[in-house]
Amino acid sequence: MSTESTNLNSLGLPKEPKDTRVVVAMSGGVDSSVTAAMLHEEGYDVVGITLQLYDHGEIIARTGACCAGQDIYDARTVADTFGFPHYVLDYESKFKESVIEDFADSYARGETPIPCVRCNQTVKFKDLLDTAKDLGADVLATGHYVQRNGDETDAQMLKGADPKKDQSYFLFATTQEQLDFLRFPLGHMDKTETRALADKFNLTVADKPDSQDICFVPDGNYASIVEKFRPEAVESGNIVHVDGEILGTHKGIIHYTVGQRRGLGIGGRGANSGTDPLYVVKIDPENRQVIVGPKSALATPRIRLSDVNWLGDTKLSQGPVEIGVKVRSTMQPVAATVEATELGDVEVTFAEPMNGVSPGQACVFYQDDRVLGGGWIQRRIS
Repeated sequence: MSTESTNLNSLGLPKEPKDTRVVVAMSGGVDSSVTAAMLHEEGYDVVGITLQLYDHGEIIARTGACCAGQDIYDARTVADTFGFPHYVLDYESKFKESVIEDFADSYARGETPIPCVRCNQTVKFKDLLDTAKDLGADVLATGHYVQRNGDETDAQMLKGADPKKDQSYFLFATTQEQLDFLRFPLGHMDKTETRALADKFNLTVADKPDSQDICFVPDGNYASIVEKFRPEAVESGNIVHVDGEILGTHKGIIHYTVGQRRGLGIGGRGANSGTDPLYVVKIDPENRQVIVGPKSALATPRIRLSDVNWLGDTKLSQGPVEIGVKVRSTMQPVAATVEATELGDVEVTFAEPMNGVSPGQACVFYQDDRVLGGGWIQRRIS
């Protein structure tokens, strides 16, 4: 073993901690606060950065959401307590354009978006990463629950050790270049250990609850955000059975998602049909239609992806790769193959047809615990 490899610090760099500048993305929550405190205690040159993301008077964040006014204060308090620099960056315009408006556009297209991924992809792991480099940082550290295997180059992303807190699904768009620069000090812990460290460091946020749902949506009412930016998405239309029969009306396609069963407001098919339950199988924004059908109509054998990020060791153009995939964050990976077509599209074929695959969601690739990237679900392929 080389001398250099034996002298790597805990972040995988051949430097003393005091000579290693670490920018920590501080949301004001317990995870990022513990990350910053832990690295400071280890002797690293820590600089905290918090992003202010909301337009004043336009978006009112929920209590407990990240990157709101109280959270900025909490992050600054932690930095002041430990005596490391802390900066607040105004990213309101960027966040509105790249995340909030994209969220509204996606719903208007009949999709089910994941704004947390877009935020990581367009703001936190792009603009913030560039800012960290401008500040002379050696790495950017976050409080995400994923693991990173490797030193300075060719790193691999692994699932978080705590399956209940694993956030790898939301970080599939992290590129190899970004992953080489990123560090995830909490990835090997569970939340109980993190809370214990918060108590040990006497952090004011030790008992702060985790943020839930979408951070910029007041009271979880995402429809109000979509209506504000894309009012056409709340126009009424017909609920139509897959065989063409009109079963009722709806008050906007944004209230429906593929796979939905409850809340359709149409009962069974027809007035006295007594048939099996109906599910949303497709949303047609152009005709303002919600298409419903039996559960069997949800079965999806293949999907096509866009904006694919591939972290595998071979090229997708070299042929099908057997992987595990998740099309929802809460599910376990299922067997599938992924490959690039002659036209350059990337397609995923499930070993068994999947139900409830919704355009706008992510399809994330896994090989055991390793994250191989993923892409955005565009449409099903018959």
